Amino acid sequence: MFHEPCIPPNTGNAIRLVAGTGCELHLIEPLGFDLSESKLRRAGLDYHDLASVTVHESLPAAWEALRPERVYAFTTKSTTRYTDIAYQPGDVLLFGTEPTGLPDHVLDDPHVTAHLRIPMLPGRRSMNLSNAAAVTVYEAWRQLGFPGGV
Repeated sequence: MFHEPCIPPNTGNAIRLVAGTGCELHLIEPLGFDLSESKLRRAGLDYHDLASVTVHESLPAAWEALRPERVYAFTTKSTTRYTDIAYQPGDVLLFGTEPTGLPDHVLDDPHVTAHLRIPMLPGRRSMNLSNAAAVTVYEAWRQLGFPGGV
């Protein structure tokens, strides 16, 4: 789940990721682009029709639609690594907007089960949004035995 994404190619890359892994991409408005933008379509290439992408008008609307049992919010403020979690089917991975990450009110949302981080060298601010999603999605998929994968 991307909370208020701003950069079209990152979302395009995520569309390609979900098409290749069978997971779902949920986008929380407002989006910093139109889903028909050429930059987004180019990044996703011809994978748009193979990907499950849903746009929600707000975070509460997403919670209502998804009714998740476990939500992992990614933040550089956490000390828990994304590899320390035993992922389960239906887990939601929540990532923030590119310039600022998840705001405190989202990190404090009662739906959020835990805050996770992806390790980086000291002094680095953050990873690219679509790269962070790919690293994490593949770890969760690996733990689950790559269901549906060949």
